[in-house]
Amino acid sequence: MNVDSLRGKFFLDTNILVYSFDPSAPAKQQIARELIETALSSQMGVISSQVVQEFLNVSQRKFARPMGVAEARRYLNGVLLPLCQHFPSISLYDKALMLREETGYSFYDALIVAAAIEMGCKTLLSEDLQDGRTIHSVTILNPFS
Repeated sequence: MNVDSLRGKFFLDTNILVYSFDPSAPAKQQIARELIETALSSQMGVISSQVVQEFLNVSQRKFARPMGVAEARRYLNGVLLPLCQHFPSISLYDKALMLREETGYSFYDALIVAAAIEMGCKTLLSEDLQDGRTIHSVTILNPFS
């Protein structure tokens, strides 16, 4: 994916952040790092508090070399918190339930889509959802395909 082709606000799913630490997939790691750098420098990339929670959990438990607390706190303060612009609300949960019914996605995936919609994102970057599908105002793109 050419990161320069992104137009408007975009949402990074947890898997993008995880791949930025995965040396076993160097091509995906490079793309993920470019996306995160673009998200931070352009201030057009965003995540939700759910992504923060999921990433910190995965980084502590599932990485080949789990992050220590100090490293996780540095990443939290340097990357995750600057990108995090959405926090849960009753309307988010309601929207996610409706999206779950509409799309057949899991509740947690529907929460990601609902957050992207609520933030006015044009694009949701994710490897795990349906590449090219548009849900309401958000188009899902797999940056690794």
